[in-house]
Amino acid sequence: MTAYSPAEIEARWQAAWDKAGIFAATRTEGKPKYYVLEMFPYPSGRIHMGHVRNYTMGDVIARYKMATGHNVLHPMGWDAFGMPAENAAMASGGHPKDWTYKNIDEMKTQMKPLGWSLDWSREFATCDPEYYGQQQALFLDMLEEGLVYRKNAVVNWDPVDMTVLANEQVIDGKGWRSGAEVERRELTQWFFNISSMADELLSALDGLDDWPAKVRLMQANWIGKSRGLEFAFERTDGGEIEVYTTRPDTLMGASFVGISPDHPLSKELAEANPEVQAFREACAKGGTTEEALEKAEKLGFDTGLTVKHPLDPTWELPIWIANFILMDYGTGAIFGCPGHDQRDHDFCRKYDLPIVDTYLPRDEEWDITAAPYVPPKSEKVHWTRPFGWAEDATSDEAIDATIAIAERDGWGKGVTKFRLRDWGLSRQRYWGCPIPVVHCDSCGVVPEKKENLPVELPYDVSFDIPGNPLDRHPTWRDVPCPACGKPARRETDTMDTFVDSSWYFARFTAPRAPTPTVAEDAEYWMNVDQYIGGIEHAILHLLYSRFFARAMHRTGHLPAKAIEPFDALFTQGMVTHAIYQSRDPKGRPVYHYPEEVELRDGKAFLKEGGAEVEIVPSAKMSKSKNNVVDPANIVRDYGADTARWFVLSDSPPERDVEWTASGAEAASKHLARVWRLSQEIVTAEEDGTPEADEDLRRAIHRAIHDVTMGVESFGFNAAIAKLYAFTNTLAKSRAGAAVRKEAMSTLAQLMSPMTPHLSEEIWKSLGNEGFVATANWPVADEDLLVEDTITLPIQINGKRKSEIVVAKDLAKDAVEAAAMADEAVQKALAGGVPKKVIVVPGRIVNVVV
Repeated sequence: MTAYSPAEIEARWQAAWDKAGIFAATRTEGKPKYYVLEMFPYPSGRIHMGHVRNYTMGDVIARYKMATGHNVLHPMGWDAFGMPAENAAMASGGHPKDWTYKNIDEMKTQMKPLGWSLDWSREFATCDPEYYGQQQALFLDMLEEGLVYRKNAVVNWDPVDMTVLANEQVIDGKGWRSGAEVERRELTQWFFNISSMADELLSALDGLDDWPAKVRLMQANWIGKSRGLEFAFERTDGGEIEVYTTRPDTLMGASFVGISPDHPLSKELAEANPEVQAFREACAKGGTTEEALEKAEKLGFDTGLTVKHPLDPTWELPIWIANFILMDYGTGAIFGCPGHDQRDHDFCRKYDLPIVDTYLPRDEEWDITAAPYVPPKSEKVHWTRPFGWAEDATSDEAIDATIAIAERDGWGKGVTKFRLRDWGLSRQRYWGCPIPVVHCDSCGVVPEKKENLPVELPYDVSFDIPGNPLDRHPTWRDVPCPACGKPARRETDTMDTFVDSSWYFARFTAPRAPTPTVAEDAEYWMNVDQYIGGIEHAILHLLYSRFFARAMHRTGHLPAKAIEPFDALFTQGMVTHAIYQSRDPKGRPVYHYPEEVELRDGKAFLKEGGAEVEIVPSAKMSKSKNNVVDPANIVRDYGADTARWFVLSDSPPERDVEWTASGAEAASKHLARVWRLSQEIVTAEEDGTPEADEDLRRAIHRAIHDVTMGVESFGFNAAIAKLYAFTNTLAKSRAGAAVRKEAMSTLAQLMSPMTPHLSEEIWKSLGNEGFVATANWPVADEDLLVEDTITLPIQINGKRKSEIVVAKDLAKDAVEAAAMADEAVQKALAGGVPKKVIVVPGRIVNVVV
């Protein structure tokens, strides 16, 4: 018998699959299609165990759907633009393009040994001019449709790197790379008009039944639909300040009116008052997000101006400029209600402004000056300052009443607004998709002609000087105007990398087309039937993709059915590992890679020197903690099938899985056992009894049913548990050789999505034709799933001691007689009689001795 040799088996079968081209997807009208897609990776240069888990899950689904007669599209690409490549270029003196493509080559080399059923003929990187040229075409179509526009906006500005930073690139108020204090600066930026689709994007979430509920909730909260009151405070010096509030019920608790540092009134006052200008400049040294402003110290400037309260013109409120108010949400102005808002409370405590209540708890004392009272809006409260509603109304009821009163009396109106802001796509950096417009002094902003696409990035750039090298590249930057031919300048901003990943799923349907999509291919392959990726992309990536699909439909690039591009979404858990930690002489932690450590009796020791190290509970694999396992080493030591089997078997796929050496070794031993069993069966010739044959056939069809249910429900660990059980049944079976070979062939088919290489080898050794990967998935015979017998446990004095197998419809007294004859019961009775026997039909027999 030949030993199980993953290295020899896996390489051979991968070459055979490639030669046969069995994973190449071709549009075949009349054949049902299935499009499975995992979120594509950033080419960092190394794959990690998270990649292994993510793409193996998708591979199981892809292989299963192929076996069930579907035409499967399972592509791979690279999310290749972005800051890391520029950082690497600056650090090494190299070029982002070279760094990126080198990393892609290295990662492909690491991926291919894992045997994923990917159609590599459709591969692309978002930094390929062929890809981003079509992205530029989409931009031009969306510009013409009114879905892209340009406006002034306050952004995060890094004064050292001289670039706009995305919110996630601002860490504790500093640029992630330069460490410089980030400033708020107003620049002209490009935006996608995603807010115009806010209501549609929100309401459509209800139809995404095969998305996780938590993802739909996160998106709904991000879109943030709210109904409130829009009205204007009359300034005592003339003019108005417009306000939008979702809590008009608290108007009687107003303490001040706050305006953004970027509000038109703030700018007007700054022109005449240096102190106001200085305050605005101080506010500019901070983030632009709600979260950043919420964490920042609350700063205010009393303008000396006042407004009249809409419900009492004799009641005047001061106007303050406040650093925590965003100009791009609502109207850039609020009324502060410190009695029922923590932020306003902190502000009023700091600047000694009045704090009054509008309602209080019904059954307890509350000092509103010490802490704001903020109950759920659906909770009944005691109103101390109601106007037009019951004293025990809820806030929801009071909000509706306030809006009705304002509309009746003509000083305000009910308005629905959304938290979702338009998507700013401008980035002042080189390694991104160029925005295809030209700025002409005569014509203004002029779209590039489509026949001139792609507008390619120049290769000859330098990163020696901070800032965007495209600004310093005159032969690329300075071009004739496409409209009038006069000297003009290209737009030097490039697109946010979220743009690149917001339509790649559509490009995979026709990756070499001279247009963004091909109608026939998009109609056939879309939608993505199963999308798989991390929960960290639950909001922005998925929301932007949903917007892009709608925009592509409006511009003629996707069919109407694809406006929700992902029919089903699965978010997998992380791969974790214990952290091995020691301390340096100064007490600072030193982290050790798993391969540097030996485990003995629950303790960890360094292989070199033998010193014991601390075992920190399992955490997400991270290079910073050195608790990473290199997939290449796992494939080398155990084989790809072992890695695949382990990451699928250890826990439900939506939960984290802890990688352990012992777990990998156990998986490897099991696969070796399956191989040995298959080779024993290959040479078997004995006959079995009819009963044993029948029992094994029933086990075959039960396994088919259970494994199929597990795969279809993403219960991969449950499916593998059934495969373990079926293997044990097969190993113990005394059925004849023919039935055992049938069972072994079925086991190979059922394992094939998880362990494709081993399954192919077993399939061939049993004399089957073709690839197991292309064989029809077995179908369970319903008649053989009906059990004629059942196994009943026997409890003696409350403890399980034995079990009996009886006919399913056996009478109760006959079941009792069979239990009494059981050896364990006879031993416990010791010749006596039981005090009581309780037979629960179909479930259990209880014997009291």
